[in-house]
Amino acid sequence: MTGITSYGAYIPRLRLQRKAIAQANAWFAPNMLGAAKGERSMANWDEDAVTMSVEAARDCVPAHDPIKDRAFVDGLYFASTTMPFSDRQNAGIVAGALSLGAGITSLDISSSQRAGTSALLAALDGVASGRVKAPLIVAGEKRKARAASSQELAYGDAAAAFTLGKDGVIAKFLGSHSVTLDFVDHFRGGDEDYDYSWEERWIRDEGYSKIVPTAIKTLLEKVDMSGGDIAHLILPCPFAKLDQTLAKQSGIDPAKVRDNLSSNVGDTGAAHALLMLAHVLENAKPGDKILVAQFGQGCDALLFEATPEISSIKRNGVSGSLARRKEETNYNKYLGFNGLIELEKGMRAEVDKRTALTVLYRKNDMITGLVGGKCRVCGTGQFPRTRICVNPNCKAVDSQDPYSFADQQGTILSWSADFLTYSMSPPNHYGMITFADGGRFMADITDVDQGQIDSGTKVKMVFRMKDRDEKRGFIRYFWKAVPV
Repeated sequence: MTGITSYGAYIPRLRLQRKAIAQANAWFAPNMLGAAKGERSMANWDEDAVTMSVEAARDCVPAHDPIKDRAFVDGLYFASTTMPFSDRQNAGIVAGALSLGAGITSLDISSSQRAGTSALLAALDGVASGRVKAPLIVAGEKRKARAASSQELAYGDAAAAFTLGKDGVIAKFLGSHSVTLDFVDHFRGGDEDYDYSWEERWIRDEGYSKIVPTAIKTLLEKVDMSGGDIAHLILPCPFAKLDQTLAKQSGIDPAKVRDNLSSNVGDTGAAHALLMLAHVLENAKPGDKILVAQFGQGCDALLFEATPEISSIKRNGVSGSLARRKEETNYNKYLGFNGLIELEKGMRAEVDKRTALTVLYRKNDMITGLVGGKCRVCGTGQFPRTRICVNPNCKAVDSQDPYSFADQQGTILSWSADFLTYSMSPPNHYGMITFADGGRFMADITDVDQGQIDSGTKVKMVFRMKDRDEKRGFIRYFWKAVPV
């Protein structure tokens, strides 16, 4: 039996109020006020498709010791249309942050809203053929939109993750059907930052209404089932109530259509079908048939059945991420975080941020995976790893085994909130972080408000953008602390 063995999700804590977007642009586009209901997820300045996917994967495969606890993962499929690098494997960055072994299969999948479901299908085929045994699929999206556009209201930022296998399956894979058509509802050129969309009625009537029901009906015929067997229909769709109409056309009860999270997250692009699937798995019951359909230059349709194992696994998931929420009404902050306005960064930001790629490679486990050392003689942890144990009562030589601090809870020993140093979200919080088993280092503190932290505050580590080399287009990643 091949299928899903675990799931995870990540939605940034910031929720930009659509009313704030509409009010800021009312002078130019007063029609936006009528559609300005609810909120959309908004990534922090140091988050992108890679960092969000890392967090979704950590939710999917929780670990106390990532090096050991994630050793079973033998493949990584990363899907996104907003990958930070065009010619550097983004999946490799995710793998490094998760401390996955160098012997895994890895693949970037992009250029379509079906990238997430295509990655899932490719991984399922890999498991069925025996090429991989326990792959990890991650999909993340952080799309830009022009100011005062409908996309600005509709889009959201998020990521989802799944592991697959033949043992411990929580959702059995029953079958799939794909349709590939060069039906262009929107596109983004290779040198463009924004999507260009075509006429809505054309997309609705000739695209969704004709392509999606055909794919769903063909899948149901393949697996010898009827629409009445479906307990959950997942269909990301930008048109209100069209998903229910398409369900009815496909012979499925419209009441089985799942919430597309448009009111509180937004459309997360290539990650959205998988994000909705993770949400469904949180409360699915054994025997539930779950049909996932994703439109985009055709349509992917996949069918799963929840197994009795579904009740044995609980993750933070979509519900946990939705609960971790901070309302954001500052539209200018959204523009600044996404590079949509040019901020005066001041002289303190005028430094050459060229990254030494040789050092990055040699210290990759330390920089990308936050791997230090732990003395096998006295059990003291330290970061970075050195030849001599830092414990003054031990001082053993060459006794350090690799030890990841990424999933260890830390404590703030001392901290500063600095308005003088450059920061995209001032004040710049940073401090000395200590760990119970030993080890301490200075780290940036992110996702934090003034007055929220103090010495003794418990923190967890998150993988984020450290800074960006604007001259060369290189993003440097490292780990930051977030209050628990």
